[in-house]
Amino acid sequence: MNKLFIDNSVGELLEKLEKKELQPLDLVRASLENIVELDPKYLAWEVYADEALAEKILLRASQETYRQNLLQTIPIGVKDIYNTEDFPTQMGSPLWKGFTPGNDARTVFNLKRQGAVVIGKTVTAEFAVHALEKTKNPYDITKTPGTSSSGSAVAIALGMVPMATGTQTAGSIVRPASFCGVYGCKPSFGFLPRTGMLKTTDSLDTLGFFTIHQKDLKRVFDSMRVRGRDYPISHAAITDESRQHKPENRPWRVGFVKTHTWEYAPQYAKKALEGYIELLGKQKGIEIVDTILPAVMLKTHEAHAIIYNKALSYYFKGEYSQVDFVSPVMNELITAGSKIAVSEYAHAVALQNQIIQEMDAYFANFDILISLSTAGEAPLREVVEAPDPALMWTMAHLPVVSVPQFKSPTGMPFGMQVVARKYNDYLLFEFLAYLKSLQFIPKKGVYVV
Repeated sequence: MNKLFIDNSVGELLEKLEKKELQPLDLVRASLENIVELDPKYLAWEVYADEALAEKILLRASQETYRQNLLQTIPIGVKDIYNTEDFPTQMGSPLWKGFTPGNDARTVFNLKRQGAVVIGKTVTAEFAVHALEKTKNPYDITKTPGTSSSGSAVAIALGMVPMATGTQTAGSIVRPASFCGVYGCKPSFGFLPRTGMLKTTDSLDTLGFFTIHQKDLKRVFDSMRVRGRDYPISHAAITDESRQHKPENRPWRVGFVKTHTWEYAPQYAKKALEGYIELLGKQKGIEIVDTILPAVMLKTHEAHAIIYNKALSYYFKGEYSQVDFVSPVMNELITAGSKIAVSEYAHAVALQNQIIQEMDAYFANFDILISLSTAGEAPLREVVEAPDPALMWTMAHLPVVSVPQFKSPTGMPFGMQVVARKYNDYLLFEFLAYLKSLQFIPKKGVYVV
């Protein structure tokens, strides 16, 4: 196994390129070397380039006149619901086998404009929903890697690429990141454009990404996001220094939230997070407050199911009629959604808007909230994952990062979810950099990466 990407952040790789310690082709070959060696077992890739195609893509990238350099010649993976010029977009469905859109999704275009080299498409669940695909957990192949964005998370965990894209409509970035022991970022809803990719739910679908290293989060976010005055709301927030940086004269205000899903977490997970929060509370630069969320947050899972299932029944009417090619779980969700009245759907959407507004006001008292990412370690592949807080923050349009912070008694990873106010993504990354600088001495049950 080539450990080039595991041992070096993207910034460090670019420094090595600048010093001629590495050549661009070295990065591509390191990626393909790990894919060829490891993917037959872990099945993270739907399709990937051979060396000849990779060199062609690399050459083309080096000749583009609009090219910038945040990801100069860095190989990346793209979840197979994003359109890509060089690879088919099959969305985990036999109905779309071999479909070639012939263009790039807007975010893929943005990544390539920063110099990224798309090395292939990572495995997704069928239509990015719930049916578990072929990808295996890199820590234990009998356990789930998470669904939807699992191919990208596994490709990152195994050092096949240093960055890969994902999407989240419920918990499809946070869960694979937690179960596979990597960083998973779901930015604020709206920062990453959704043009040129699969749509499932208009008010929930959020783009994001996975990285191996914490210090790469802001770089990748800046490589993918919209920017400028054509996006007045997000532009005003992201350029507001008072929102994106904590005042130097006060500590971080951090809320510890157990949420209504706390009861589903095993004792080891509860103790791990509580122990970490206790350590944080001893730092001079942090104020920890045990906090309770607005009452409307108790309704997130119920409202999410209504919005999600109704949207699936609308967008996948054509696929639903071809039952021999659609999974049982997808058919069940579409059937359930078709029975939801329009008035019930409208009420759930109104409730989501209330959740967004109340959580935005809630952050007047906090810089950051911390919760578990998942109930604990990855369950067995055939076991349904326990409820967790991930979809709560998706419903509220908040930016989150799942941090690979803990290991279970069996040695399996599970994450800590760090949350900020909508559009305060830079503040979130600043806090994570601060956490990294603390360099805690690990305690039993706490795994510091």
